[in-house]
Amino acid sequence: MRNISLAWLMVLALAFAGAAGTAQADSMDDKTHKLVIQVSTDDARTQAIALNNAVNVQKSLGMDNVEVEIVAYGPGLSLLTAGSKQKDRVSSLALQDITFSACGNTMKKMSKKSGKMPTLIDGVTVVPAGVTRIMELQQQGYAYIRP
Repeated sequence: MRNISLAWLMVLALAFAGAAGTAQADSMDDKTHKLVIQVSTDDARTQAIALNNAVNVQKSLGMDNVEVEIVAYGPGLSLLTAGSKQKDRVSSLALQDITFSACGNTMKKMSKKSGKMPTLIDGVTVVPAGVTRIMELQQQGYAYIRP
């Protein structure tokens, strides 16, 4: 009888140890923060604030602890085009693990109007629809900011 009780205690101890290990692994995953920043205006000050927000979050939490994506659509797409006053900064931040997504719908609309597709800054990705991209990211647990 004593052997059965000892065996039962060992099984319980292993079960609790496994649960604790899983909880610890889950808490490690919780350290990764996710942020999506919407840029939908051509206001230079607001665009600069969006970039500042991204940098400040990385500084605060550490680059390895946060995923940041800036999604630009409508007039905000100007932030991600070759004519942007912020083009050097956007290129630099793209190399520092900040993702930039340009709205494909906005690009098509601009192309129809001007007769040519806008030229994007290196490191910018085109997504089918900016608003849809923001929705998808929120469903994946991204916090949402709109400066």
